[in-house]
Amino acid sequence: MKVIVLGGAGDMGSEAVKELVQFPEVEGITIADLNTAAAEKLASSLGEEKVRVQKVDATCHQDLVNVLRGHTVAAGALGPFYRFEKPIVEAALAAGVDYVSICDDYDAVSAATQLDQTARDKGRKVLTGMGWTPGLSNILARKGYDALEKTESIRIYWAGSAGDSTGFAVILHTIHIFSRLVPSYQRGRTIQIKAGSEGEIVGFPPPLGRIHTYHLGHPEPVTIPLYLQDVKEVVLKGGLVENYLNNLTRLLSSLGLTNTPAKKQALGKLMKALLPLFPVNKEKAISGIRVEVTGYRGEKKVRLAYTAVDHMRRLTGIPLSIGTYMMGRGQIKRYGVFAPEAEGAVDPDAFLQELHRRDIEVESQEEEL
Repeated sequence: MKVIVLGGAGDMGSEAVKELVQFPEVEGITIADLNTAAAEKLASSLGEEKVRVQKVDATCHQDLVNVLRGHTVAAGALGPFYRFEKPIVEAALAAGVDYVSICDDYDAVSAATQLDQTARDKGRKVLTGMGWTPGLSNILARKGYDALEKTESIRIYWAGSAGDSTGFAVILHTIHIFSRLVPSYQRGRTIQIKAGSEGEIVGFPPPLGRIHTYHLGHPEPVTIPLYLQDVKEVVLKGGLVENYLNNLTRLLSSLGLTNTPAKKQALGKLMKALLPLFPVNKEKAISGIRVEVTGYRGEKKVRLAYTAVDHMRRLTGIPLSIGTYMMGRGQIKRYGVFAPEAEGAVDPDAFLQELHRRDIEVESQEEEL
């Protein structure tokens, strides 16, 4: 199995590389990045002959195709995904390579899934949103859905700290998901709701505790209703541990400073420069997820809750590595462009076993309502 990791020198991609190198079936890993100095440093630290570095310009279709060609699977950790996901999917299809990504922008996922039939016609598999949220969140939603006879509601919450990741793509993503209107699935239909609205304080495992969360622009409310039938509600809310940063981002959005790609880019650069000056809670410099699945088992109405905490790079990069490995081994049977919760995509139990081996523990609770 030969794997290429796009954005492999970044926060999330480097974690995936470190995990992939441990699989004996992976005989070759290409770290593809524009920042070849960082990629060379990572490759050197791993001390593995099977790791090599390749410079790639993700804005050039033919460059992407040339770099991807000859690999078994491509892992995508190159954001922001609202800019790069669809072009990379197109390049992977042109190169004849299966693709797994951590795409976490709802509009990018919607654009990528438009290529579903093209991928099917080419006999290719594209698994989009295989990280933390989306990714782990979708798989836990599928696990809860399968455990109930009838599922009515799936509510997904995430919390992250400004002290847990300072990558530029993460900053751009945060600005993007707090901007304008975002999708939510309520009462059996998709609606558009103001990003950063309807604040809700949600409990996460220690050390996070209670965190302010808001409606944000993520793919789960877009993809889950496509694959998990008869669910009436899919809500996604998230927030930063440092709530003053949530409020600041909401303010900047309300002032119209985030409503174009150019404005987001300029604001992202400013925020990246200022981030070291912002106070963070070092005791809570970690990330978490909570997935609540509500429905019926027989006559009883129950709520299943799944939670996990770890560093963002691990919660994101490790699922990417597992998904890439499963894709290369042929464990993912579905063709086309799809999300992790789709039928024939990621088996929840097999995935969670791999996660457990890497010391990421998912806790579960059941409550009768």
